[in-house]
Amino acid sequence: MNAASKVANTLYLVDGSGFIFRAFHALPDLTRADGTHIGAVLGFCNMLHKLLTDLKAEHIAVIFDAGRKTFRNEIYPDYKAHRPPPPPELIPQFAIIRDATRAFGVPSIEAPNYEADDLIAAYAKAAVAKKQNVRIVSSDKDLMQLIRPGVEMFDPLKSVPIGPDEVFAKFGVTP
Repeated sequence: MNAASKVANTLYLVDGSGFIFRAFHALPDLTRADGTHIGAVLGFCNMLHKLLTDLKAEHIAVIFDAGRKTFRNEIYPDYKAHRPPPPPELIPQFAIIRDATRAFGVPSIEAPNYEADDLIAAYAKAAVAKKQNVRIVSSDKDLMQLIRPGVEMFDPLKSVPIGPDEVFAKFGVTP
């Protein structure tokens, strides 16, 4: 398969929730004239634009966490209990970022009771079953366990692919 046909046969799954938090912490606090915080929106849009421009992906979706509670909280009530809630100035930006994603012409996907990681894993499995390549765009080490034939990751901050060799070099174990 040549490079052009591989890109055409690749589904890019973007960890939108990861992008949001990276953007929020990377930029200073910016506000609109009405006082709404938009620093994470700007950072997210810049990251998504760069990704779309650089990768020229034909099949792409941004996957988001639908909320803090998932089915795991029903199984184990203390699941992620140590994590603080999102900063108040970030909360109104979530909806704006979803709108911005759709304005880019990119599907914005989330499902109640599931984390973005769950959806990314499900979409990756379904795509591989249909003989499609998958590239997970994230630097979240939890997602590295999904790497296998047909599934790789791409670290958008370092602009490097992550495969089994990179996982082994970093952690001393295979995905």
